Amino acid sequence: MGLQGQRVVVIGGTSGIGLAVAEAAAREGAEVVVASRRQESVDAALKQLPQGAGGDVLDATDEEAVRAFFGRIGGFDHLVYTAGESLLLESLAESDLPRARRFLDTRLWGAYTAVKHGAWSIRKGGSVVLTTGTAGRRPMPGTTVAASVCGAVESLTRALALELAPIRVNVVSPGVVRTELWRDLPVAERDGLFRSSSESLPVGRVGEPEDVAEAYLYLMRGGYSTGTVVVVDGGGVLV
Repeated sequence: MGLQGQRVVVIGGTSGIGLAVAEAAAREGAEVVVASRRQESVDAALKQLPQGAGGDVLDATDEEAVRAFFGRIGGFDHLVYTAGESLLLESLAESDLPRARRFLDTRLWGAYTAVKHGAWSIRKGGSVVLTTGTAGRRPMPGTTVAASVCGAVESLTRALALELAPIRVNVVSPGVVRTELWRDLPVAERDGLFRSSSESLPVGRVGEPEDVAEAYLYLMRGGYSTGTVVVVDGGGVLV
């Protein structure tokens, strides 16, 4: 049930949760390939990953680039999609529609495109694991775009699980996790968010990328799970 000898492709795998997934899969003996939009991010990730890991520059919103990427890398066992722009938090009245569309392009249409062109290279017994977020289940003011994306990705997961069967398709839904996705928030505001979340969550802290990576590994290993949403949020949907 482990990942020894398997090949795992992580789009968005050069930082945050994606890098934690790649590192954890490699520790289990998987060959990992990470892809990201910037060469410097790929280079930095490969320095952290074991020898033999692969890396490629990829703009997930460019369909021809995605098609070419999967044509180059050949067969593999699991496709993980964690790519995403910085979290977009703004009121409906102040929303920037071009920016909102870019947010959807990466998080929703990027995932859609990756599965469209990558699914046919997944070996027997393999899987796809996408990424959503708890904003779809517990939205707050200022999360209209994020909540829309999260709901769409969860619905896409269920549809893909039927259309691509017997390839398994699942999605992980993280809560507040300490990653680069919060980098656009002013430091004081970000620290305040982490502090207030820690105080309200039943587990008493915000998540770390390594906490969430375990869910992706479970879904890659677990041959009886498909169309499933795994929430990793420290109990956030309860409070």
